Amino acid sequence: MKKLLLLLVSISVLSCGASKTVRTSKKVIKGNWVLNNISYSEAGTYNVMLLDDASKACFEGSAWQFVPNNNTGVYNIGDVGCQTGERHFVFTIDEVNEETGLYDLLLKPTNEKHKSETNKGFRLSLTSLSENMMQWQQALMVEGRPFTITMNFTKQ
Repeated sequence: MKKLLLLLVSISVLSCGASKTVRTSKKVIKGNWVLNNISYSEAGTYNVMLLDDASKACFEGSAWQFVPNNNTGVYNIGDVGCQTGERHFVFTIDEVNEETGLYDLLLKPTNEKHKSETNKGFRLSLTSLSENMMQWQQALMVEGRPFTITMNFTKQ
């Protein structure tokens, strides 16, 4: 009976933690990144406000830092034609499918602009992650059709 109880407790403890795949992803994402380019699944000119903050042009070239031990980060927009400065956020990586390697990434801004919107967050797909490159995708509906925003990062 004691062995059965010990087995059940062990299984419970192991099931509560993040999977090995998510833990590995957090190690890889740690550090400094640059958002190099942003593309859209459909051709055309779009007036997209990414993360309810700035345009595509402002985000391209922005510097990002991820601190996975406390799930926080900061990005810095430095383009002269944009509202420059640091923006803080918290993030969570949730496993979607271990076989395909796709994850959900939830990013919640914590800067002054979003404080009144306490539960405002953005769900993105972490579609690719390696030691040097990372890709996010955000799926939206535009005029009733699926639309995907792809963001490509390189590690510094």
